[in-house]
Amino acid sequence: MARLDTQDAGKLLLRLTIGVLLLLHGIHKIRHGVDGIIGNVERHDLPGFLGYGVYLGEVVAPLLLIAGWQTRIAAAVVAFNMVVAVWLAHAGDVLLITDKGAWAIELPGLYLLGAVAIALLGSGRYAVSRGAGRFD
Repeated sequence: MARLDTQDAGKLLLRLTIGVLLLLHGIHKIRHGVDGIIGNVERHDLPGFLGYGVYLGEVVAPLLLIAGWQTRIAAAVVAFNMVVAVWLAHAGDVLLITDKGAWAIELPGLYLLGAVAIALLGSGRYAVSRGAGRFD
């Protein structure tokens, strides 16, 4: 019986945490639409259709993270999605601390930095790719 590799188990836990929690946001957008995001994109003088990119960052990329396939690319997509989300919706909050002592953008920050960590670490062997792919 193979011994559990704690580093690969940690990579799996990180992939599942970021992937599943962000996918829940994506499922909400599938169910309720992205009109608010499109409006926000247009308020920033960008074409509204770019708002549909949220489906890549909150549905497709998280599914790839969960599966562990093309993991580094998926993590980069999530990180980019979070940079755009912070820019569009939270730019004024980046340097703020709430009255409870929390970073005002701690959830987007967690998704962003978690995705960066995954991009740096790769998928590990507990993945569809078993960590052997060029982008895993």
